Amino acid sequence: MTMAGNTEADVLPPVSSSLLVEHGRAKVNLTLRVVGRRTDGYHELESVVAFADCADRLTLTEAPELHLRAIGPLAEACGATADNLVLKAARLLAERVPGLKVGEFTLDKVLPVAAGIGGGSADAAAALRLLAALNGLSLDDARMREVALATGADVPVCLASSACDMTGVGETLLPLDVPELPCVMVNPRVPVATKDVFQALGLRNGELLVGVTDVIQAQAWPAKGASIADWVTALKLVPNDLEAPALRIQPAIGEVLSSLRASDGALLARMSGSGATCFALFSNSGEAGRAAQKVSADHPQWWVHAGTLS
Repeated sequence: MTMAGNTEADVLPPVSSSLLVEHGRAKVNLTLRVVGRRTDGYHELESVVAFADCADRLTLTEAPELHLRAIGPLAEACGATADNLVLKAARLLAERVPGLKVGEFTLDKVLPVAAGIGGGSADAAAALRLLAALNGLSLDDARMREVALATGADVPVCLASSACDMTGVGETLLPLDVPELPCVMVNPRVPVATKDVFQALGLRNGELLVGVTDVIQAQAWPAKGASIADWVTALKLVPNDLEAPALRIQPAIGEVLSSLRASDGALLARMSGSGATCFALFSNSGEAGRAAQKVSADHPQWWVHAGTLS
């Protein structure tokens, strides 16, 4: 992606600093192809990404020092706050923006961690949006995009939090007109480390997984106004290449997929990202809601959310 330079247009009037609020929406990989592994060890991906209506909540109060406090039902699962991507993103931005105003972040953590839905990346992106508002920075500022990618591969897509086709190592984003997709998201409450899944995939540096012919004949996604059925038909043609290696690492993913695929009205069920969260798409919210109720009743220990992706 070409980086735009910093111009006067990148500077916006700062907003009131009393209490700023943003949400880190869960990211769902509707498809995920691993094109190959670069010689530097990074993996090239192609993924259709949408965002759910469930989210962590992040607030920022201006203060002289940068600080993060985690609260909420899954706060302990975040680990040490010093390692949190919220602080990493803020520090990287401060290195690039002289005199950056910072403050105290409070993260209300409700999304599962190490779950394949970009929770940490969504929180980091929310932090960047908050700092942009506090400092009058545009999200199109080249420094914002540079920091997003330096923080993590999923942070650029989470910065916009809108449906797109993501390629490269996460830096190239093509907006897509995806209709609201009724869904059920399920996580068996077992963490799966992304690095372990890529290690199980087993690509060597410089090795391609997708052939040149596959790249040339890449899927054309439905145009604006396409139906849910049109999107499901297109999505079925492109898998998640990380599903098989993730299943070898964590068999519980198979149980989740079986439960979702057995749900009445499920049109498509697969894993998101590197797991262990899986999702199923439905024709309407009623079917999704009933499916979520049954999954929750059958597996009360699982995290279950019925909602929409967009």
